Amino acid sequence: MGELILVRHGQANSGAQTEEEYDRLSALGHTQAGWLGEWFRANEADFDVTYSGTMRRHRETASGMGLNGVTEDARLNELDYFALARDIEITHGVPQPASEQDFAHHVPQTFRAWHAQEINGSEAFAAFEARIATVLAEAATPGRRVVCVTSGGVIAMSMRIALGLDADRLAQVLLPIYNSSIHRFRVVPEGTFLTSFNAIPHLQASDRETCRTWV
Repeated sequence: MGELILVRHGQANSGAQTEEEYDRLSALGHTQAGWLGEWFRANEADFDVTYSGTMRRHRETASGMGLNGVTEDARLNELDYFALARDIEITHGVPQPASEQDFAHHVPQTFRAWHAQEINGSEAFAAFEARIATVLAEAATPGRRVVCVTSGGVIAMSMRIALGLDADRLAQVLLPIYNSSIHRFRVVPEGTFLTSFNAIPHLQASDRETCRTWV
């Protein structure tokens, strides 16, 4: 049996207005990555293979975790939500989210329109799904323990692929994904199967409650 572990990056620059501005860890994001690496070293065996996306926040998280021999793969990069938000505002008159509560309503509307090909952003829904399916199929190999540092949208799409989620459920899975969270899949010859979702053992101590972030 093998294991595929997806890790979401630490908290990024959540006040950003563009993807480029967003793509760097905050001070807390660096701390979350360091704590996660310490937890893995104290509690689990080494990984056989390590991957990350090529975005700055992915590379910074992998470095903060202390991962060695990381292979960067652009197929693990996040969807461009800023482009999708721009498109749905233009085509459907849906305003940009101004708060976390607004974002919780914005994501399902945006994903429905994206899935229905009413908006495209910088990448079509089908193209995003196909690249995630391809990289996960290559990473998930029986007998190997593999970790991939990536983003929330990639993790949510992985859940859609594993569980057959529709666009609405895909959006609802995305929303609560913690920064620096752990998502595990069991890899056997019959396929790749989800075993745990959104774990944050490195943030469970009561004095780290305020360090549990989504955005």
